[in-house]
Amino acid sequence: MRQIAVICVLCAFACVLSAGCATRSRGGSTYGGNAPSPDALERVDSLGAAVAAQEVASAADQTVLDSLHAAGSRPAGIAPPETDVRTEDIEGEAERLFGEEAAEATFDIDVTSFATNRRVLEYLRFFQVDSRDRFQIWLSRLGRYEGMIRAQLRSRGLPEDLVYLCLIESGLSNTAVSRARAVGMWQFMAATGRLYGLQVDPWVDERRDPFKATDAAVRHLADLVERFGSVYLAAAAYNAGAGRVARGVRRLPGEVDSLTDHIFFELRDRRYLRRETRDYVPKLIAAALIAKQPARYGFTEVVPLEPLVFDEVLVPDATGLDVLARLADTTVAALLELNPHYVRGITPPGRSVTVRVPRGRGELVAGRYVELPVTERVTFVDHYVARGETLSEIARRYRVSQAMIEGANQRLRARALRVGQRIIIPMSGRVVPPSAWSIPPQRTYRRVAHAGPDGRSYTVRRGDTLSSIARSFRVRLAVLLNENGLTMGSIIRPGDVLRIP
Repeated sequence: MRQIAVICVLCAFACVLSAGCATRSRGGSTYGGNAPSPDALERVDSLGAAVAAQEVASAADQTVLDSLHAAGSRPAGIAPPETDVRTEDIEGEAERLFGEEAAEATFDIDVTSFATNRRVLEYLRFFQVDSRDRFQIWLSRLGRYEGMIRAQLRSRGLPEDLVYLCLIESGLSNTAVSRARAVGMWQFMAATGRLYGLQVDPWVDERRDPFKATDAAVRHLADLVERFGSVYLAAAAYNAGAGRVARGVRRLPGEVDSLTDHIFFELRDRRYLRRETRDYVPKLIAAALIAKQPARYGFTEVVPLEPLVFDEVLVPDATGLDVLARLADTTVAALLELNPHYVRGITPPGRSVTVRVPRGRGELVAGRYVELPVTERVTFVDHYVARGETLSEIARRYRVSQAMIEGANQRLRARALRVGQRIIIPMSGRVVPPSAWSIPPQRTYRRVAHAGPDGRSYTVRRGDTLSSIARSFRVRLAVLLNENGLTMGSIIRPGDVLRIP
C-alpha cells in the first residue's frame, strides 16, 4: 500500500482559477511551461536561497507597511495637510471621480461619499509617490488571490471590495509579521487566529496559509458586520478590536439611531479611535480607488500574477519542502509559495499533513515518494541560536563542517550570530534523531491596555493568570486575549488593568 496519497483539486475555487500549471520559472512569477531538469534546479535552487529571497521581499514590504501603519505620525513623505492637500486637489479629484469623463468602475463599498476626504487624498498620494514601486508589486499580487477572496466574501454576503483590506494589512504577503506579531496576509494575532480555527504551532502557522486565513478572516468580518451593521465600522473593529469601536460609539453625544459608515468618520473626527484606526478606512478607500482603476492613477505597468492551482499530496511524516520540490520537478521557491504555512520548510514530524504541489504533479510526487528512502526525506534541520553559541560549536553538535553550514545559509555571518536566529543545518543521507528538532524561541509581549470609563475592568492580583481571570468572569480565554491585545505568551503582573468583555 502506498505511504502517500494524492488529492487532485482546483483549490476549491475553480470558478476563478485559470487552467494549466506546471513549474515556476526561475525568473517569473507564474506557473507554466516545461519543468526544468533536476540538474538545473540543483544549480540555482536551495532552501537557503529561497528563504533568503523571501526575507528580502518581506523586509521590503514591511518597510512600507511600517510607514503606512505608523501610529501617531504621518506616513513617510506626507507633508502636513495645509501644504499637502489643497482645495484644488479636492476639486480635481472630485471632477475625476464624478465628472462627465469619470471612469465606469463601480464599488460595493461607499467610496463616493468619502473619496475627497482630505486624509484619503493624502494616502492616494502616499501610494502613488512615496510607496509607488512596492504598491505596484502589491497590485500584481492581487491577481494571485483576488478571485479566491472575492468568492469567499460573496459566499458570506459581504462586499467584495473588502478584498482591498489585504493591500493595507500586508500587501498580500503571506509572510508579513507586524511589530505586534500579527502574521500573514490578513494579519491575525495568534489568539484571534485560533479563535477562528487556524492552527498555530512551531511547525504550522495557518495564518500564513492564504486560503485558510481568508476563510477565517471572512468569517471574522461577517461577525463584525453583523454586530455593527456598517462595513466601515466593521473594518475599524478588524483593526482595533470590536470593544474599542463599541466604546467609541457609546461616547457619541445623543442617541445614535443607527450605525452607518458615516459614524466611523464621526468617531474619527472626534478622535474617539486611536490614530492607526482613524486612518484605517481612509487607507482602504485610497487603496480601493487605485486597485480598481490602476491605470487612471498612473500604474500602467501592473502585470497580475496568475492564480495558484495545485494538487494536494498527503505526506505521512517529516519531509522537507526541498525534497518534495525535487520529486515534483519544480523549485523550492514554488513549493514555499504554495505552502507558506510550513514555517520551517519541513512538514511536522509524527503526523500526516497535506502539501500542495503544482497542478498535474500530484500522482508523480506520490509515486516517487513511495520509492524515497527514509534517510532522504529530510535534507536539513533548523537550529535556533542560543545565547553564547558559536558557529563552530553548532557545527560540532550536528557533526557537520562549518563550511557546509555557511554554504546552506547565504546570508549567514559567523561572527554576527543573533540569539534566536534560524540556521539551516544540512542533514542529507541521515535519519534525523528527535533531539535534532529544536523549538523556535517564543517571545513574550506585555501589551495590557487600560479600560475606558465605560468598560468593565479588572486589576491583576498576585497569583492571577489569564486563564483564571477568564474563568472567574465566565468569558472565553481567546475573547479575553483579543479584547486586550494579548497573546498566549503575554505576561501579566500585579497592578495591570485588563478590560473584561
